[in-house]
Amino acid sequence: MRSTAGSTAPTGTGQPDPPGRVRRFSTAVRWVHRATGYLMLVCLVTAACLYVGPLAQLVGRRHVMIFLHEWSGILLPLPFLFGLFSADFRADLRRLNRFAVYDRQWLRAVRRRRMEPGARPAGKFNAGQKIYAGWIAGAVLVMMFTGLLMWFLGLLPLISRTSAIFVHDLVAWAITIAVLGHMRKAYEDPEARLGMRTGYVSRSWAEREHSRWLGE
Repeated sequence: MRSTAGSTAPTGTGQPDPPGRVRRFSTAVRWVHRATGYLMLVCLVTAACLYVGPLAQLVGRRHVMIFLHEWSGILLPLPFLFGLFSADFRADLRRLNRFAVYDRQWLRAVRRRRMEPGARPAGKFNAGQKIYAGWIAGAVLVMMFTGLLMWFLGLLPLISRTSAIFVHDLVAWAITIAVLGHMRKAYEDPEARLGMRTGYVSRSWAEREHSRWLGE
């Protein structure tokens, strides 16, 4: 039994939710998100320092940038793997993997730019967040695969290093655009950032943005 709708603290064993607030993310989930974000940031910044001429000249130390880029990429799945030990994290993964009927309604409302209350129903994660999570997970796997092909020459002789570099660079630009869009959305929603920082959001925000989640 939950202490409140949306809370992950069992009644009688966890801390009660603050008045007017709902627990959205556990400590484990927030640490996975934070660690993954830091590693992704290192990957993107070091990639820019390697491939953008003016930045490469300004920073220098190319061997250090290569080392940081390679190992931050290799370590990128590690927070996810550690997160699998958390029941809360696994529960959120199941939510992200499940596309409900109201998610299609959410997408239609976004396409038609409908903003009225109730036009965009969502569970704990809206359809856009589910699509982003699935896409970024697949993109990271592609980046790791092509990165390993570039790092260990001859790993798969049928795939040339030039092809691996082309795909790696192309997906890197797509990830950069997607991450910037994700950060922009977070910047526009202080309550969502607060939920990821503290674990709690206001009940009014949850009712407005994720009404189906409170009904679970």
